[in-house]
Amino acid sequence: MFGWEFPPHILGGLGTASYGLTHGLAEQSDMQITFVLPRPWGDEDQSFLRIIGANSVDVPGRGCIEFSGKYPENLLEEIENYRQVAAQLAQREQFDIIHSHDWLTYPAGVVAKQISGKPLVIHVHATDFDRSRGQVNPTVYAIEREGMNQADHIMCVSNLTRQTVIDKYGQNPSKVSTVHNAVFPLANPDEFQRHTHKDHLVTFLGRITMQKGPEYFVEAAARVLQRTRNVRFVMAGSGDKMQEMIDLVARLGIATRFHFPGFMRGKQVQQLLADSDVYIMPSVSEPFGISPLEAMQVGCPTIISHQSGCAEILQHAIKTDYWDIDAMADAIYAIVTNPSLYRTLSEEGRKEVNNISWTDAGKKVRKIYDQVMHQQYY
Repeated sequence: MFGWEFPPHILGGLGTASYGLTHGLAEQSDMQITFVLPRPWGDEDQSFLRIIGANSVDVPGRGCIEFSGKYPENLLEEIENYRQVAAQLAQREQFDIIHSHDWLTYPAGVVAKQISGKPLVIHVHATDFDRSRGQVNPTVYAIEREGMNQADHIMCVSNLTRQTVIDKYGQNPSKVSTVHNAVFPLANPDEFQRHTHKDHLVTFLGRITMQKGPEYFVEAAARVLQRTRNVRFVMAGSGDKMQEMIDLVARLGIATRFHFPGFMRGKQVQQLLADSDVYIMPSVSEPFGISPLEAMQVGCPTIISHQSGCAEILQHAIKTDYWDIDAMADAIYAIVTNPSLYRTLSEEGRKEVNNISWTDAGKKVRKIYDQVMHQQYY
C-alpha cells in the first residue's frame, strides 16, 4: 500500500483515512499490510501493519533519496522520486495486490504493477476538481487520469466522487466502487465533557481554502449575529484564505465575536468539538469529510453541505447547500435557541455515527481485492 501521510503526523484527512482503513483491513486474520510512506517519523503505530520509509530505500545510482514527509514546493519532484523507490520495492517485496492512496501515489502504484504484474487498486480520496473548484491543474489531472486508466479497480470515498471519476475522467462505471469513510470509536467517550460557557459556540474546523467554503461560514455568522449576540464563532485551521477571512470578519464588523485559533490536532480538536453547540462544514466540494462524524461522536449537532460525500450516509445532520447562507444561518439560530432540537441532534447523531465503522469499510475493500485478484487469475 502506497500512502503519503499517516498519524500522528497528518496534514489533512488523507492520513486519518489511511489509518482507519488499514486498521479495519488488519482485523482480518489473513491480511498482512506493508504501508509505504515518503518519510516516516518513527512514532507511527506499527502494531497492525509494517511501515517502509521511501527515504530508507536504496535506489541504484542515487542511494537513499531525501523526502520532506509533507507537501513541499517541489511536490512533483518528490512524486517522481517516490515512483523510483516504488520500482525498487516492486522487485524486492512479496505481495498479492497494490493499493495506492490519492494522486500523489498513483505513479508509484502504476510502476509497481508494471514491474510485478500484480493488480493495482487506487483509492480516490479527492480529485483536482474538488480542490480547485473546476480550475483544474493539467499536470495533476494527467497524473490522476493515468492512474485511473492503469488501475484494475478504482475505490472512491463517496458516490459524489465516483460520479466525478466516471464523468470527468472517462472511467467505466463497472470499474469504480464507493467505499465510504468511517470513524474510530472513542476509547473513552466520557473524556470530552462539554464545558459550560456564557455564549453559544459555533465551530468551523478544517483547511481555510476555497474548497472548504470558509467565506460562507463567515457570511452566515454575520446573519446570525443580526438576530442574537450571545454566540461566538471559531474558525480553526490554517490555509491560503485565512488572511482573507480575517479581513472579511473585520469588514462585517463581527471581529469581537470571532476567533482564529489556528491549526489544531488530536485531543484539542475533540475538546473544541465537545465544547461547541454547532459544528458546520460548508464545503463547496467535499469528497467525504470525516470531521462531521468526529463532531457527532462527542455529541455536537452538525450542519453539512449537500455537496459533501458524508451527506450520503448521515441522517441526523442538518444539510444545506454551501452557497445558501440564509439556510445555514437559520439552522445555526434554530440549534442555539431550541434546546430540544439541540438535544435530539446531539443524542441521535452520536448513536448514528457510532454505527459507522472502519471494520465494515475494511470488509468492503477486501471484497474488492478478492474480485480483482479473481479477475486477474481466471
